[in-house]
Amino acid sequence: MLSPKNQRNISRIIPFGLIWFVFGLVYALIEKGILGELDYHPSTGIPYEFEISLLFSLSFAAVGLFIGAIEILYLNNQFINKSFGQKILYKTLIYVLMNFTFTVIAFSSGTALELQKNLFDPIVWDRLGIFLTSFAYLSVEIYTALTLGVSLFYFEISENIGQGVLKNFFTGKYHRPTIEERIFMFLDMKSSTTIAEKLGHVKYFEMLSEYYSDLSESVIKYSGEIYQYVGDEIIVSWTLDNGIRRNNCIQCYSDMKKNLKNQAEKYHKKFDLVPTFKVGFHLGEVTTGEIGVIKKDIIFTGDVLNTTARIQGLCNDYKVDLLISADLIKKLDLNSDSQIKSLGKNELRGRKESMELFTILS
Repeated sequence: MLSPKNQRNISRIIPFGLIWFVFGLVYALIEKGILGELDYHPSTGIPYEFEISLLFSLSFAAVGLFIGAIEILYLNNQFINKSFGQKILYKTLIYVLMNFTFTVIAFSSGTALELQKNLFDPIVWDRLGIFLTSFAYLSVEIYTALTLGVSLFYFEISENIGQGVLKNFFTGKYHRPTIEERIFMFLDMKSSTTIAEKLGHVKYFEMLSEYYSDLSESVIKYSGEIYQYVGDEIIVSWTLDNGIRRNNCIQCYSDMKKNLKNQAEKYHKKFDLVPTFKVGFHLGEVTTGEIGVIKKDIIFTGDVLNTTARIQGLCNDYKVDLLISADLIKKLDLNSDSQIKSLGKNELRGRKESMELFTILS
């Protein structure tokens, strides 16, 4: 089976293929509408067949998938510190330049073979110049740049508001409120106020950015979804199946701890400290749906969120970094090597019934 990270990357690449396929299909239909019954392009004399033009749509999709793979696996990371507009502009120019370079190489090579001339023969370059300045080529190049811009715009919007959120908006999954059972992890940085005072606002923000980035890898790895960033707190959510499968929710917590430990030298060097955190886990039913007029969002409502926040708030009282509700412990399949310790029942504020809490000793 593919890892959650690879599944996520594939789901980020596929929209590129779909967008390019749609643009290729639109181009084929417009071309058919303009040419009508003609079986050649008047400007170039090149033969035209509608069926071949439709196949071109599929090749457009393949190009989109290829660009998506480059974007997700490499190029996006090179522009991570650029603004939204700069990312789209710079990357569009790079891809257009790549396409132009490929066209020059392919056309000149093909022409040299056809004429049985040397690649650097003036006749070959004359034909290349005529082709590159023709309206037919320029129109395709502009259309390709537009397709690039749209696919990159979609990708950047998806990355900013969350891929799953954008997909749910498009599919209308939560257009009507839905009741579902979810696991929540409330993660809070320890001594954040003291750290902020020590570092100052700008340095603290830089540290938060790296801290969130290092923790996010674990969320992806263990099939979680980041629901909200609230100051120095992260709220992570899992569907029930994803969260209990191979104890993903607890594995995520352990992996976060390991990642910060591995990055300790970096934090010491940059900020003269290593951030640590405490978490609370709980599960329960939530109502999920779209909300808002000026700004739409997909939110969770339910007692489980308040309860998880209060569980996490008790970590200091029990002097532990991890607290889990009895409801969630019962769902997990923790092996005998896990040192689970009951901390007794606690009457959480706002709840009529007391709740038994557990921790896992490291």
